[in-house]
Amino acid sequence: MPNAAMTTRMQTGQGFIAALDQSGGSTPKALRLYGISEGDYGSEAEMFDLIHAMRARIATAPAFSGDKVIGAILFEMTMDRQIAGKPAATYLWEDRGVVPFLKIDRGLEEAANGVQMMKPIPGLSDLLDRAVAAGIFGTKERSVIASANAGGIADIVAQQIDLGLEVLAKGLMPILEPEVDIKAPDKAAAEDLLLAALTAALDAIPEGRQVMLKLTLPTKPGLYAPLIAHPKVLRVVALSGGYDRDAACAKLMENPGMIASFSRALTEGLSAQQSDADFNATLATAIDAIHAASIT
Repeated sequence: MPNAAMTTRMQTGQGFIAALDQSGGSTPKALRLYGISEGDYGSEAEMFDLIHAMRARIATAPAFSGDKVIGAILFEMTMDRQIAGKPAATYLWEDRGVVPFLKIDRGLEEAANGVQMMKPIPGLSDLLDRAVAAGIFGTKERSVIASANAGGIADIVAQQIDLGLEVLAKGLMPILEPEVDIKAPDKAAAEDLLLAALTAALDAIPEGRQVMLKLTLPTKPGLYAPLIAHPKVLRVVALSGGYDRDAACAKLMENPGMIASFSRALTEGLSAQQSDADFNATLATAIDAIHAASIT
């Protein structure tokens, strides 16, 4: 079973989850936004060193603490590294009061039936065992819905639930993330189909167990209220999906009960060239804004 203290923090904590899980494909863009271009590093190893330094700078900033940031999603390489001289997950929980999660998906298949399913995850059982040993509370797994295709959405939800059951069997808390692309031409219709499919699929979760859901901020405010209230859902969190921070926070405030799990909206305005004082002040402003939207 998941750690009881971490479960309580996730269930009742008045804050949000920081998504610090950019992986190989999204790392160059994250670094560019942080003021580091491809010409500033000469290998993939150097690239991952730089993104880890950015994440560590965020995690050790004064404002990044469990009173407002209740969780953080890590990339596998972050889990395997140290922050401030301690294993990353240990540092987050013991020093900051932040519940650690691990991104486990390996990217997306080619689009078919209006969706992109998750690729297979080789070595999943071993990865989950390593996560347990590292003190990770749960996992996050992302797939993408690009249109209101009922069959494709059903397939996405079935894959998410199946993977969630594997994660639960290891004693970890899964965050299921069937993202609806904010550019989908029929986004509202896709979200209606997703709500119906998730509601039906939650029957597969064993009695007494729960999952978390990470969903795109919906076109119809309050759409996911039935999932927020569902006994098999610990928490529903929102992804920013490409909205800037102001827009994401405004949309989040239209959906009481959802909390943020933002990535780009969190790191917006941060730069490798900033002094520590400027960096910390910029991050604190972001954390305050996202926290306020998450508890409204």
